[in-house]
Amino acid sequence: MIGSYSDLIKATQTEQEPQRLLFVFCRAELPDDASAEERAAFEQGEGGALTPVICVDKTPDEASEFSLLVEESRNTGQSWDVVFVAAMSGRAGTPPSSDEAQQPMTMMVESVRLGYVSNYLPLDKSGNVVSLG
Repeated sequence: MIGSYSDLIKATQTEQEPQRLLFVFCRAELPDDASAEERAAFEQGEGGALTPVICVDKTPDEASEFSLLVEESRNTGQSWDVVFVAAMSGRAGTPPSSDEAQQPMTMMVESVRLGYVSNYLPLDKSGNVVSLG
């Protein structure tokens, strides 16, 4: 069971093939046409829509510590509330390249934008798994 980013990194090390991680950082936003109840819930940290603001792919070695990802995201100037993570397996002992990750990354961003996030691991700013239920 993966409960944190460090658990995820450990899990990638047990895979037979090398991995590449895909990250989609999202900001919670309130739609313009939100009702008063929706606005009140959003003020309490509930509801809203998740909008992708940053996406990046890295090998587990390039992103071994969650704090490094947080710092790198901070340098973009984009604030975020949750990051979705997915893993791609390599072939024949070679991890997927960034070029090979581009199409899956595009599909992941679009899935997140449409709200289809059940296939991804959601993490908060501390690197802990969050429930989006």
